[in-house]
Order: sequence, then structure tokens, then C-alpha cells
Amino acid sequence: MNGFVLYLIIMNALGFLLMREDKQRAVEKRYRIPESTLLLISALGGSLGGYLGMRVCHHKTRRLKFRWGLPALLLIHAALIAVMLLRDGSFFLPGT
Repeated sequence: MNGFVLYLIIMNALGFLLMREDKQRAVEKRYRIPESTLLLISALGGSLGGYLGMRVCHHKTRRLKFRWGLPALLLIHAALIAVMLLRDGSFFLPGT
């Protein structure tokens, strides 16, 4: 598997899990995961996982930086991946 694809899978899983964990901590009134950490993971490639975590767990949906920021990051990441695919069609093929 392409190393970059594996990286994206890990970052998106981490984004989703951190969003879910922060929601659980909020419900239980425990120490929270900093917003900067949630946004950093999303910016480093976990935007889809962070966005899905936000929607599935109904967490941070009122915060403008999450409501607008995560979809914006997701669009940027999708565009970057599209550019990589157009530039090098073997992006997802094994052995590349």
C-alpha cells in the first residue's frame, strides 16, 4: 500500500477518534482535548475523519472554525489529492 494512503488512513482515523473522545469527555465533564489539537490533526490530513467525527458525534458543530474550517480543509485536501492523481496516475497503484 502506498505510504501516503496509509498516512491518510491513520490521520483520518485519529481525527475521528479524537473528536469522538472529546465529545465523550465533554459529556462526562472531564479534561478536554484542546481545539488546537483537533484542528492540527485535521490540517495534517485528517480533515475527513474530523468532519465525520463532528457530524456523527454532533460535536463542535456550533464553532465556526469547525463548522467552516473542517469542510474547507477537506476541500483543500481533496483538491491536492486530485492534483496528485492528475500529475501521476499511479498514485493509488501498488508498488508506486
